Amino acid sequence: MDRIIVGIDVGSSKVCTLVGEITDEGQSRIVGAGIVPSAGLRKGVVVNVAEATEAIVASVEVAEQTSGYQIQRAYVSLSGTHISSLNSRGVVGISRREHGITFEDVERVLDAARAVAVPHNQEVVHVVPRGYLVDGQGGVRDPKGMHGFRLEVEAHIVTGSSTSIQNLLQCIEGAGVGVDDFVLSSIAAGEFILTETEREMGVVLADIGAGTTDIAIFIDGTVWHTITLGVGGEYVTSDIAIGLRLPPKIAESIKIENGCAQASQVSPEERFAIANPDGGAAHSLPRWKLAEIMEARLEEILIMVHQEIKRSGYDGLLPTGIVLCGGTARTPGIEALGEELLGLPVRVGKPSGIGGLSDKVANPTQAVGLGLLRWGRRVDTRPRLRRIDNNSGQRLLKWLRAFLPG
Repeated sequence: MDRIIVGIDVGSSKVCTLVGEITDEGQSRIVGAGIVPSAGLRKGVVVNVAEATEAIVASVEVAEQTSGYQIQRAYVSLSGTHISSLNSRGVVGISRREHGITFEDVERVLDAARAVAVPHNQEVVHVVPRGYLVDGQGGVRDPKGMHGFRLEVEAHIVTGSSTSIQNLLQCIEGAGVGVDDFVLSSIAAGEFILTETEREMGVVLADIGAGTTDIAIFIDGTVWHTITLGVGGEYVTSDIAIGLRLPPKIAESIKIENGCAQASQVSPEERFAIANPDGGAAHSLPRWKLAEIMEARLEEILIMVHQEIKRSGYDGLLPTGIVLCGGTARTPGIEALGEELLGLPVRVGKPSGIGGLSDKVANPTQAVGLGLLRWGRRVDTRPRLRRIDNNSGQRLLKWLRAFLPG
């Protein structure tokens, strides 16, 4: 029986539900996609439960219609400036040395690493092993089956606000979907966008979304550092709206259609038309002026990313540079701007090798959703969904009942 994995990327600008089908031969393809505008979220955090739930319901409904499956559970992205991280070490003795290190021993040492002082309003989201030591011998990726007396782990611990996580959980469950796991957006994106060579040699993943920029540093094949910055593409849009005296919706539209990250790469004669929001005659503006506004804000975001890399202490361990994804990564010229500013190789992560509905997801904005499917494929072996029945409106009715007076 084919395995079905579902990922829901709940972002500040969009909610994306992807349904992936894994065949018995291990091949995977996208069979359903529901991409709708987000609502009720700001900087990756729920600020209006009813609006956020409605957007998730709409996304799930579209994914069900396109896939023909009824979505019951999903892996869900997690972002926001409430996310924090630290590195920890755990140590345990090997319980049954004659059989070598077992799965239970690995679980115990990860639990030991997890036992760190966490503020009462935070909870642990991930415990990611950076490397193991067996009787002091380092460089161990998977200690199971090895013999020794003492097992140690260096782990990266990701925590998040309990309140923010519970609010997002309420929205997902309010949409009639159970949560298999919350996955940090930058870790999810790295699952799909990064090559094995990049992860091994050392690379930075920067997912520049609408409200946040999620950063993860990968070294030796695993995560060493994560952080979420409270800036993103919305700030670029806001600068355009103020600088050109435009409504935010029009500013967002011209950013996508005519934007450029480097004013020097735009011809002085090049112009673009702007529709009059009051219904009057359209007028035109020089494209270099738009690029000039965008370049200033994008420089600021990229410099903040670079400062965080420096602060992590791993800036000398990243020979493969920075990989960008998210909606802002689609801005023409952003790679050249990044290399010029940061002195590191910069590339835009473009999903490839996708089967099924590739035309809907083969762009940097869907890196997190695709990564959630890859994450689920790696950790879960259960069949997930059944074919949809004729009661496609039941999810919406359930959501409405939750918010209507008794």
